[in-house]
Amino acid sequence: MPASAVATRQSAHALLRFGRFAAMGAVAVLILIAGVWASWGTAQHVMLTKGRERGTVEVTRCGQGSCTGPYAPLSEGSQPRSTVVLEKSVAVREGRTYTVVLKPGSDDAVRSGPAGVLYAWIPLGGALLLASVVVAGGLLRTRAAWVLALSGVALLTAAFVTV
Repeated sequence: MPASAVATRQSAHALLRFGRFAAMGAVAVLILIAGVWASWGTAQHVMLTKGRERGTVEVTRCGQGSCTGPYAPLSEGSQPRSTVVLEKSVAVREGRTYTVVLKPGSDDAVRSGPAGVLYAWIPLGGALLLASVVVAGGLLRTRAAWVLALSGVALLTAAFVTV
């Protein structure tokens, strides 16, 4: 085989490897961005509470996808409300009282405290697990994949234990 054919074959192989690395890297980054994006919609209210209405909700009734109850304010400037809506999850039960943060301009409440923060970041935990598979299989970076996977498992486990 002539030297030029060997060089062409090697450069084509290197180009394919780079293409696979770029494509799988882009997929992994996209998965992580989607996880952060999905989590941030709720996490921003729980983590950045300065200037937001904080209080407690005693859940009196739960429906198909939400629970409602009266709101008692804890923060200055917050007004009591007869009914606020709290997303129904496995951790919300009738008759219990939860600390919440109200979304601005609405009667929608989000759980606050450590349980609320961890619950808000659950989509990121799933994204970390999914990205670890892409990093291990597509990028062949097993150490980085283990770090991503263990981070996702730790986040999901902490959320499960706390909530």
